[in-house]
Amino acid sequence: IPIVMCPAADPIRTGLVASFSRPGGNVTGVTTATAEVAAKNLEYIREILPAVRKVGVLGNANDPFHKPFVSDVANAGQKLGLEIKTALARGDNELETAFAALVAEGIQAVLVQPSLSRELSASLAIQNRLPLFAPSAEFAKAGAFVVYSADTEAVYRQSATFVDKILKGRQPADLPVELATRFLLLINLKTAKALGITVPQAMLLRADEVIE
Repeated sequence: IPIVMCPAADPIRTGLVASFSRPGGNVTGVTTATAEVAAKNLEYIREILPAVRKVGVLGNANDPFHKPFVSDVANAGQKLGLEIKTALARGDNELETAFAALVAEGIQAVLVQPSLSRELSASLAIQNRLPLFAPSAEFAKAGAFVVYSADTEAVYRQSATFVDKILKGRQPADLPVELATRFLLLINLKTAKALGITVPQAMLLRADEVIE
């Protein structure tokens, strides 16, 4: 049965495909390169909140993608001079405990893996007066402070072209995996005000959407 990823965070490192150019099995589709994009979120932490030195990372232990997610963020943090503290939750039931563990480490900002709860992550961050960053557009409207991610709606449209080709007789193994083509910077100004953070005007002008 052909499977179209819509989207996939890292299909190679999670074993879904052999390579982007030659998937090799019954799976193909669109990747959002979430691990790399998560690392890009750290750059925005440095740019918007230059005083931050310690960042907490929330990973979903039930999601096999958590390993490349945590690894790429740790590597990026080292290059940026940020101290990265990681806590894993086995799904949303353990999210509050994992968040509390990071707070106890004295973190100044939080980066969350997108397969964890948007609403709960945002709520916990605001309760603890911590700015939440996420590599998933849906988190912005839930209350995350800053999001840099692939445009999810564009990814869905891009994925539909794979379904069309497969229904017309193409094999998934012969359809190269595509990277998301559009990425967004979203800033939740309502959350910024709740946390007492002043976002530089230049950053607001660069944002694709400012949520007020």
